[in-house]
Amino acid sequence: MAERLATWAWIGMAVMAFVAGIINVVGFLGFEHQSVSHLTGTTSLLSAAVIEGDSGPVMQLLGVISAFVIGAVLSGLIIQDSALRLGRRYGFVLMLEALVLCAAVHYFENSTIFGGLLAALACGLQNAMVSTYSGSVVRTTHLSGMFTDLGIFLGHALRGMNVPKRRLALCLLIISSFFVGGLGGAMLFKQMSYDTLYLPAAITGLTGFCYFFYQQIMRNAEPE
Repeated sequence: MAERLATWAWIGMAVMAFVAGIINVVGFLGFEHQSVSHLTGTTSLLSAAVIEGDSGPVMQLLGVISAFVIGAVLSGLIIQDSALRLGRRYGFVLMLEALVLCAAVHYFENSTIFGGLLAALACGLQNAMVSTYSGSVVRTTHLSGMFTDLGIFLGHALRGMNVPKRRLALCLLIISSFFVGGLGGAMLFKQMSYDTLYLPAAITGLTGFCYFFYQQIMRNAEPE
């Protein structure tokens, strides 16, 4: 069971990082050029906007931050756990993320801030699905922590210390999946514009549906 869970978890995290890479590059290439998958740069921009005294950008940036947090709150309410394991309500959260992304396309195409807010909400939903796995803090929508861990592991290796290969592989998996998602999203954006978001919506929606269906089969197979 543990080996099966590990395979399921690693594939899932790679897919979620790929999805986040697509969503974030669409946010950057869109009309507001706004990151939606993480809040570090957004918070810095908010600080600058407050000093400039321009209420428009302040409200917009506060909206993106709030939407991301609301997504995380919803995920926490639904999943009710911080560790990755089978049996949780991931399917519902993934299908909800798909619906939110589809709605975001409409608002992006009409050049309203609600597109960015919904995309940020979707990322908050996804990022809060998993907190820890295999001894590592896992975040699939941004890479600062992954690059930090990678640097620590390389430093340990240079000192001749043992490096946890499983955690190192996890960092590389998420970084590379996010990057490939960004590449694909940037290429698709040139051809499809905001319709690019239908791809991550389809991936999360189908994954959520399959997971929900799998859970139903497992419940029905349990002896009474």
